[in-house]
Amino acid sequence: MQQEYQFMVDFSLPKVLSEEFLRQIPHQRAKVNKLFRDGKLVNYALSLDNSKIWATINANSELDVLQLISQLPLTRFMQYKINLLTFYSGVNAEAPIFSMN
Repeated sequence: MQQEYQFMVDFSLPKVLSEEFLRQIPHQRAKVNKLFRDGKLVNYALSLDNSKIWATINANSELDVLQLISQLPLTRFMQYKINLLTFYSGVNAEAPIFSMN
């Protein structure tokens, strides 16, 4: 079994959001939700002010990341950069915080 790594994908949105782009948003959201359920997507963030989407993805290789993001309907409209993460830390929203008090 291959080692699974985490990759940060930095997407740059187009300067003008075409009608075709906007029509794909519900399909993008559905695919993103499926990737969360499948454990492939760790987080997904959008900044319209900066024209950016950031996604952290669990994958065995950069090629696997490319194959995964090619399934996202909006990828074809955007430029992106894939970065292998050395580590990723975060708070698990589902786990309650334990207090000794």
